[in-house]
Amino acid sequence: MTDHTSMRKINKFRDDRNWRQFHNEKDLAISISLEASELLELFQWKKPEDVVAKKPEQLKEELADVLIYSYMMADNLGLDVDEIIDSKLKKNIAKYPVDKAKGSNKKYTELN
Repeated sequence: MTDHTSMRKINKFRDDRNWRQFHNEKDLAISISLEASELLELFQWKKPEDVVAKKPEQLKEELADVLIYSYMMADNLGLDVDEIIDSKLKKNIAKYPVDKAKGSNKKYTELN
């Protein structure tokens, strides 16, 4: 597993507070979803460009929360974040070949 500086900082924060006991995979998955919902809430009933322009700090904080919980879940599962992203990108490259997907928002099952 790659030793990421961010992961070390996250684990130190957690361990200094003895919170590892609360961070099982189910609760981390719930937390990822909740934080993603808070990120979405910033955009509710607003134009995306207005939110980006007027709420950059809130966007950074909510996105950081999603990433922190995601990193924690990967760490719990013994997964290397770079490896699982690389693996998923390889699958997406196969599903969405450039010649069929470029400029299209269609799902891979709709590309012909």
